[in-house]
Amino acid sequence: MSVEGREPDPRFTLANERTFLTWLSTSLALSAGGVAMAALPRDVFVPWVRTTLAVFLVLLSALAAALAYPRWRQVQRALRLRAPLPPLALAPLFGYGVAAVAVLALVLILVAG
Repeated sequence: MSVEGREPDPRFTLANERTFLTWLSTSLALSAGGVAMAALPRDVFVPWVRTTLAVFLVLLSALAAALAYPRWRQVQRALRLRAPLPPLALAPLFGYGVAAVAVLALVLILVAG
């Protein structure tokens, strides 16, 4: 990253770093959830639904990991330039995506039980 602008307050830089690491932690959790969903016994959920949920979770994981560093760079640049922080356009995708997986899994658990 080219060094433009002023060095921001270290608290803001460290908060940005923690947010970056949280994106990576979220990515790992989504990936683990996808792998766990794929590893369920065949009789737990309808196979195509289980596979769809697993793939969706792993795709969300890859997206979170891929966007973590560019997001960190955008925020760091805004901090250095004392500019407004860029909006997090993909927050609804992750929020609604995880909620959709959770609701579908809940429905499948209740139907199977």
